[in-house]
Amino acid sequence: MRVAVSSVAASSGARFWDVVKAYVALTKPRIIELLLVTTAPAMFLAAGGLPPWQLILVTMIGGMFAAASANTFNCVLDADIDEIMRRTRRRPVPRHQVSTSHALVFGGVLAVLATLILGFGANWLSAVLALAANAFYVFVYTMWLKRRTWQNIVWGGIAGCFPPLIGWTAVTGRVDWAPLILFAVVFLWTPPHTWALAFRYRDDYAAAGVPMLPVVSTPPRVAAQIFWYTLATVAVSLLLWPVTPTGPLYPVVAAVLGAVFIAEAVALWRRARAGADGPQLKAMRLFHLSNTYLALLFLAVAVDPLLF
Repeated sequence: MRVAVSSVAASSGARFWDVVKAYVALTKPRIIELLLVTTAPAMFLAAGGLPPWQLILVTMIGGMFAAASANTFNCVLDADIDEIMRRTRRRPVPRHQVSTSHALVFGGVLAVLATLILGFGANWLSAVLALAANAFYVFVYTMWLKRRTWQNIVWGGIAGCFPPLIGWTAVTGRVDWAPLILFAVVFLWTPPHTWALAFRYRDDYAAAGVPMLPVVSTPPRVAAQIFWYTLATVAVSLLLWPVTPTGPLYPVVAAVLGAVFIAEAVALWRRARAGADGPQLKAMRLFHLSNTYLALLFLAVAVDPLLF
């Protein structure tokens, strides 16, 4: 009898944690990490050093909930696509681990919590910006652009550009040129980052009817677009130095990282023009490098005001 009771308890505990994992998966934690990487550095830059730790904590939690809400709604709206694509078919909604109705409620609760946490913990401008980013991602990108145009990620990516604005306004209560430049950096960085990944999953996107640029265009043309957006990303990143007084660390790091990023974009373009495709194109090298580029660039944004 005791063995049976223990087995039932263990089984219930396992099911509980399976449910928790499923709801966490709905929020796409890896994407949230990337968004938070661009939030905190903007706060350090705005404060000219270390902001109050309570404000950092509140802003990060509020931003995390806002991004989690948007990602949850995206999982619901894109369930049919996710079921087709190999990369996403194990997400909770396609696997029926979480029902559509429960996921919608979960996303709504997260959105309300994010708004209240940012509104009362930081200020209502930051709360409104987070809510706007959420709405843009759900209604403009997911519901309108994603299935209609190859420019889906160009304009839909705007939703992912809000974290620097949220971080800055949490400290200052206003929007300035510095966070707008950081906004533009993320905006220009998003297409090459996403298109490099889309090269690898081109067949999946085609099967799902999502017109990502690598699906509707040739590798050389996509690689050319990646190069020009990469060049623009680096150029705009260097604008932060004259606009916002920084020490020497940021411009040096931005220039070095930018040179490496551009070199990889050039290499990808050359491989594409030489006829490479599929694994031979090595597009994932640029995808991984783009992650490192953005993380280190924003790390320099955060560290510079602490040192100079």
